[in-house]
Amino acid sequence: MRQLFLAMALLVGGAAAQPNIVFILADDMGYGDPGCFNPESKIPTPHIDGLAAQGMRFTDAHAPGSYCIPSRYGLLTGRYPLRAKFAVRKRAAIRPGQPTIASVLKGKGYATAMVGKWHLGFDGGPDFNWSKPMGGGPVDVGFDSYFGIPASLDIPPYYYIRDRRALAPPSGRIGAKNTKGWTDIQGEFWRAGGVAEGFVHEEVMPRFEREAVSYIDGRAAAKDGKPFFLYVAFTAPHTPWLPTKAFKGKSAVDLYGDFVMQVDATVGRIVSALKRNGMGEDTLVVFTSDNGPVWYPQDVAKFGHRSVGPLRGMKSDGWEGGHRMPFVVRWPGRVAPGSVCGQTICFTDMLSSFAEVAGASLPEATVTDSRSIVPLLEGGDQPIRDATVLRLNVSVMREGKWKLIDHLGSGGFSKPRRVKPTEGGATGQLYDLEADLGETKNLWQEHPGVVKRLRARLARYRAIRPR
Repeated sequence: MRQLFLAMALLVGGAAAQPNIVFILADDMGYGDPGCFNPESKIPTPHIDGLAAQGMRFTDAHAPGSYCIPSRYGLLTGRYPLRAKFAVRKRAAIRPGQPTIASVLKGKGYATAMVGKWHLGFDGGPDFNWSKPMGGGPVDVGFDSYFGIPASLDIPPYYYIRDRRALAPPSGRIGAKNTKGWTDIQGEFWRAGGVAEGFVHEEVMPRFEREAVSYIDGRAAAKDGKPFFLYVAFTAPHTPWLPTKAFKGKSAVDLYGDFVMQVDATVGRIVSALKRNGMGEDTLVVFTSDNGPVWYPQDVAKFGHRSVGPLRGMKSDGWEGGHRMPFVVRWPGRVAPGSVCGQTICFTDMLSSFAEVAGASLPEATVTDSRSIVPLLEGGDQPIRDATVLRLNVSVMREGKWKLIDHLGSGGFSKPRRVKPTEGGATGQLYDLEADLGETKNLWQEHPGVVKRLRARLARYRAIRPR
């Protein structure tokens, strides 16, 4: 019945042969923050929930890393982060000529643009010659235009970039900031460092919103018949938590909840811009987050809000809270409204998926870890991948219901980070996620055959030489 519905919707609704694609990436938002993924969330997210009601909600979607840089690399290149060496303070992470979502879509006639946080480095940093173009960034990997900032909003130097040039060099200096009542990496936290004249942290998210909406308006006015790909990478709700006046005090979860509400409202304004320009029916919209939140057990106890919902852990962890993401796809005429998919997907899958949507072929000899999710969007319910490698240090392997973490402890922010094995005890972690989504029962010693198989698969990936 679902396949029949989709076929009829395609004929009647006339979904575009090459739809526009808008990919919205939140920063440090938890699986349990949007209400559509966690009915007990204390934070209103009507616009994200609306996308889910109009499209498909993926309940087993994963970032390829549990923090910013590897997740963004895997998203754009379709490659696991283990295939790259990262030194983003000094050089660009994406090598020249490496196919990306932007370059593949551009090759099929798409206009391409990025707005927001890059965090994949530029060549020659961090002490740039500000009179010269910055190489290796978005416009060198397939984007026609870029407006944004180089990294997270708590990492100096702080300045805006338009295409290849800083709007103003970070020639000034700003002191560090923290907020009483939170840990030293929560609240209004940012680090001391260089800052451009006129750069104001609180104005960054509103500026990104205006740039994204302006781009959509511009594409509508161009009337050139070209579809477009717009990648919008928020700096929120990553620290510093800086909700604007319209959102301060509006949630039951203090600064964090207020900032998540602002993220949700920004999603709503971007989607509204599509509708206002008559593009709502011809645009595939994806909303997700790059990794889990910085949300400690004491925060759960204080506010009664579980930012990761039923999951364990948070940002940087090998546990599910670090890398299982809220993931919503709205595509009128192709994706059934209110549908849910429980198959495992990864950000790396976006390269193949968007290529298929655009009718593009990947360049020969392209090494990817990408599988198209289009069959799932069309109502299929068969696995698209037999295994998934997670985290930069190649320590997590997922195969069906089984998840192996090749060490004890979170490996990230949550305590205990590392646990020394006891004599005769487990040396790693194995969980049956179908029976134990919260990762409470370690089955390492009960299933030695599964452990052996998954460790062997991890070893093959560890043998890959990063480039």
